[in-house]
Amino acid sequence: LRVNQEEVPENCSNIQDEEQDSDISKHRQKIAENRDQMRTNVIQEIMKTERVYIKHLKDICEGYIRQCRKHTGMFTTAQLSTIFGNIEDIYKFQRKFLKDLEKQYNKEEPHLSEIGSCFLQHVEGFAIYSEYCNNHPSACIELSKLMKQGKYRHFFEACRLLQQMIDIAIDGFLLTPVQKICKYPLQLAELLKYTTQEHSDYSNIKAAYEAMKNVACLINERKRRLESIDKIARWQVSIVDWEGPDVLARSSELIHSGELTKILKQGKSQQRTFFLFDHQL
Repeated sequence: LRVNQEEVPENCSNIQDEEQDSDISKHRQKIAENRDQMRTNVIQEIMKTERVYIKHLKDICEGYIRQCRKHTGMFTTAQLSTIFGNIEDIYKFQRKFLKDLEKQYNKEEPHLSEIGSCFLQHVEGFAIYSEYCNNHPSACIELSKLMKQGKYRHFFEACRLLQQMIDIAIDGFLLTPVQKICKYPLQLAELLKYTTQEHSDYSNIKAAYEAMKNVACLINERKRRLESIDKIARWQVSIVDWEGPDVLARSSELIHSGELTKILKQGKSQQRTFFLFDHQL
């Protein structure tokens, strides 16, 4: 209700509506600009971390592996294979990936960059991380054995200084591929948050996020299965006078173990420990 009973000029309400529409329009424009800026930030962060990562891989291959191969008296081929795994293959793959990523990067207007297809194109290639991640615990054990000797500590430090690498120990550098493959889904999830459904890259980013999440899950699952197989092998070796075929011939996972009572024909009973594997008890 109006307090004063005077008639309000007709055009007054029109002016108010126009002002309101203008405010809404400005507000929407501001939201869009903010979202574009956030998308720019995420894209730039992805590009930056990718370039830094390539530098780390190059330093490992040229700074450490190349020097280690020159010193045959200090390292055997098997030792180097255990410590560095397939990191040279990862370096080769990531260079190709970054090259394709750079092509999709829009320098003038980063928020318009369409990088989703690049991830989808290379998704199968990321499977090589599985071998590296599974090998990583063995690499840490082998490296820690060597690091107990002063000559190896000094050697690796000399390699780092010669290559002008940042001040991180070799085990820190060797952890980067494990961290990297886990970081991709997080980066893509962040990018998806600031990509509107109308954006030409939306469907590809969404698909890439799911694909990279699956890659990370697959690597974790393979790692878990290998650990399970290793556990079964150690368990069988620990049993005195083992008879019959190896458990691993039919099974790869221990599902449950516990005490059971075995009832004999004479009504006597014996306590037994049973182990339930996939496909056998």
